[in-house]
Amino acid sequence: MSKEKAAPSVDPHSGRRLPDMPLSPHLQIWRWHVTMAGSILHRASGVGLYAGAALIVAWLVCVAAGPECYAFCVSLLSSPLGMLIWAALSAGAFYHLFSGVRHLVWDLGYGLEPRRASALTSWSIVLAVLATAAFWIWLFSTGKVTL
Repeated sequence: MSKEKAAPSVDPHSGRRLPDMPLSPHLQIWRWHVTMAGSILHRASGVGLYAGAALIVAWLVCVAAGPECYAFCVSLLSSPLGMLIWAALSAGAFYHLFSGVRHLVWDLGYGLEPRRASALTSWSIVLAVLATAAFWIWLFSTGKVTL
């Protein structure tokens, strides 16, 4: 693996040469930790929730378009692939909820020490998995969802 150096830079005000610095940090120099994963998951779940909102808008358009369009939409959304999409969206919603609470705790100035930050992040992931599983078990056990 070769290490690239940035081109020598010059201070525009003094004309002096600035020390060589890397262009940007890379994952090779960072030690992976749970708060990194939590940050990435928080962003990904937020993007996924936008996709879920678009899916709900498409469903509403089908409701307004008439019974044939609505029946087609429901058949797609209740298929095994549709159920997988709904499960992923619910997991994203639960994670984003618990991660948002974690961020609120941090905004209040609590849990910012590395050990506590890692624990809060781990708990947000665990709670999201448990809440998603409980939600889908409830949906299937009450007959609200079937395959």
